[in-house]
Amino acid sequence: MTRDRGSATAEAAVVLPALLAVTVLCVWAVASVAVHLQCLDAARTGARALARDEAPERVLAVVQEAAPGSARVRVLHLDGGLVAVEVTARVALPGPWPGDGPGLSVGGRAVAAQEGATG
Repeated sequence: MTRDRGSATAEAAVVLPALLAVTVLCVWAVASVAVHLQCLDAARTGARALARDEAPERVLAVVQEAAPGSARVRVLHLDGGLVAVEVTARVALPGPWPGDGPGLSVGGRAVAAQEGATG
């Protein structure tokens, strides 16, 4: 008999958890990019609506409709006739974490010139 008997099982026992961890991190990365793009799209939509002088309540409704579910929205009026919308959301790490658990905050900001504004 050789001394290598059972080594493949031991190696698999070490490699499989590492492979699972890498897979979870890859899925989390893809989810983070998707949420980031949703935040950018929502911010662009809101900035365009704000630039057209739509009511603030309407702008928030449009942004929240396009943004991820738990997103935070900030509407800013900048100098020079510019308006900005910031949308941020949290992407939790998949797993058995209690409460919020570890996560990543992602977001987007869009700036637009108000229509009819002179700067």
